[in-house]
Amino acid sequence: MAKSDFREDDDDDDDDDVVVFLGSPPGVGVNSEDPSVPKPVEAQQPALESYDFDRARVHPKFLHSNATSHKWAFGAVAELLDNAVDEIHNGATFVKVDKINNLKDNSPVLLFQDDGGGMDPEGIRRCMSLDGNGFKTSTMRLGADAIVFSRASRASCVTLSIGLLSYTFLRRTLKDDIFVPMLDFQMINGQIIPLCSDSQDEWDSSLKTIIEWSPFSSKEELLLQFEDIGLHGTKVLIYNLWMNDDGLLELDFEDDEEDILLRDQAYSGGFSRSNKEIVHCHISYTLKYSLRAYASILYLRKFSSFQIILRGKPVEQVNIADEMKFMKTITYKPQVCMDAEDVSVRVTIGFAKEAPVLGIFGFNVYHKNRLIMPFWKVVQEGSSRGRCVIGVFEANFMEPAHDKQDFERTPLFIRLEAKLRQMVLDYWKHNCHLIGYQSYSTTTEKRKLKDSDKHSYEHSSKTQHKMPSVHVEGVAHLDGIMLPEIVFSKYC
Repeated sequence: MAKSDFREDDDDDDDDDVVVFLGSPPGVGVNSEDPSVPKPVEAQQPALESYDFDRARVHPKFLHSNATSHKWAFGAVAELLDNAVDEIHNGATFVKVDKINNLKDNSPVLLFQDDGGGMDPEGIRRCMSLDGNGFKTSTMRLGADAIVFSRASRASCVTLSIGLLSYTFLRRTLKDDIFVPMLDFQMINGQIIPLCSDSQDEWDSSLKTIIEWSPFSSKEELLLQFEDIGLHGTKVLIYNLWMNDDGLLELDFEDDEEDILLRDQAYSGGFSRSNKEIVHCHISYTLKYSLRAYASILYLRKFSSFQIILRGKPVEQVNIADEMKFMKTITYKPQVCMDAEDVSVRVTIGFAKEAPVLGIFGFNVYHKNRLIMPFWKVVQEGSSRGRCVIGVFEANFMEPAHDKQDFERTPLFIRLEAKLRQMVLDYWKHNCHLIGYQSYSTTTEKRKLKDSDKHSYEHSSKTQHKMPSVHVEGVAHLDGIMLPEIVFSKYC
């Protein structure tokens, strides 16, 4: 399925008017007699029509319009990694990212799995409803369909939940609403017992839909997915992955069996042939198409008891500060607002280890430990000033954009950009000689000397032009400049 299949004409302007109706999870109900509880329109219909799928009900444009909010596929991957990292406080020790095969057609499936606290029936409904906007945005950016398996233990009650978010199902069945079929089970004395929020018929209908539109062909195959989750955790499978305009999978699983690559569209022009090999190996370049490279710098502080395991091999975290030489730390105090507490930001700046051979430059900017802008260029590209200068800092005083790949363009951001530019130029001015460039002071002295010589020459020329022309016998004259006259001998 090509990515273009996902696009639809949209003439309405009400994409932001999204209403989510959730089917009550097993054991959770709403007091319909309470006048303080607002009733949706569906509540006026017969009870069997309200949640006849035990599903989350979402306006269809919500799925369509939000799927393209991530322009970069790795930005969507990062959102799903964030969800796993957020589970560290619930005991998560790893998140696995891998490729498996669809049991029905052998097509590639993208797997995310963690051993966090998991989601109970209510939690998985929040995840796949409006509250879980990041989940829907990221999964639908990577593929047309996603199925979630989650196991949780709450107050000695162990539950197993399954939810299906399938654009293929919605499109091919011409649904007017986005339905998310869900199944819940409970472990009782070692037995897996179905949990029904309403009727058995509705539960069976959800099971039938999930089996028809997922990579699994039976309830038994679905339940097998919980075996490697352990006592608690979550598994997300994304399938029918998007293709590029050339009909190739956007994600490349074949070129490197220990990595997931994007079809490389990165531009490396402007480098000599001898330097291209170095450029292509540097993380500032490889992060554009290598998930392993991007994940290695995605979080500022190294984990003490958590790992990102990509295709069976742990990702080695990289701190950009360790990739510098002649580094220094500068404290920046942004003017946030009048009544805000004083904010101090420690900016680490230095030359890249590969300087001066490799002229990469820019700042890695993090927000609450998460990388937002990698190698942000604050000085003009192509200029020698600032060449090879890199930096890193955490900007918790600003809010990132919705896709967490940029910051909102506020006055605070503009002031930061100007300050960083000045930092780079000042650092370059005082340290460029350390990597083989002519020191700024020497260059300045030469410029002053050159200007002085030029001034002296201009002054001399003006003086000569003002000299009067005086006739002296035997001497040729040319505008006040005396030249010896050439005398030819008659014996020549």
